[in-house]
Amino acid sequence: MPLKAFRGPKVWLWRWRRNPLKRRADTMEAWVLLGAWLLTLLAGVFAGLAAARSVEDGLARERVEWHPVVAHVLDKAPGSAVSKSGSSASSDSSDSSNGERVWARVGWTVAGSAHSGQARVPAGSKVGTPVTVWTDLQGHLVTRPAGASEAHVRSALIGGLVGLSAAAVPFVAGLVARGRLERRRMDRWDAEWARLGPQWGRTTG
Repeated sequence: MPLKAFRGPKVWLWRWRRNPLKRRADTMEAWVLLGAWLLTLLAGVFAGLAAARSVEDGLARERVEWHPVVAHVLDKAPGSAVSKSGSSASSDSSDSSNGERVWARVGWTVAGSAHSGQARVPAGSKVGTPVTVWTDLQGHLVTRPAGASEAHVRSALIGGLVGLSAAAVPFVAGLVARGRLERRRMDRWDAEWARLGPQWGRTTG
């Protein structure tokens, strides 16, 4: 309570008001704070928007360039196919309705060029079983591209994270600069108090 009474009520924007007691350090601190807040806002907004736009454009390009291709199992897939009745099917059956998918080697053709790779197929799939895979323009295996709504959400999340990260740099720098100015001002006050304090004691005495 005494400390609050000594400091007086908090006055907003006091560094920008005319005051004969305001020092040069107070004005410098005001400009540092203003610059830090402006840079924090601008860096966060522009970096976030740029990152979100880049991610959304990349996902949109994937939806255009990536396409499904029918591939065929080259080696029998591990596991046993399960029929709809729940009993195990024979080893040469490709009916697998239990939802289990395993990795197997598959082959496909894009623009007359044969390719092969690992893809997830129903367990127990026999050689020659057709499966759908996604490839890029060069025929390489890719994951299924994100839909428009999923791409929008993903780009917004990534843009927000990038914006916060970019805004943190000038914000922290402003806090560090303000702390140094604060320490410098307090050191000057201590030095002046050490010089003037004894004089006030002699005057009042």
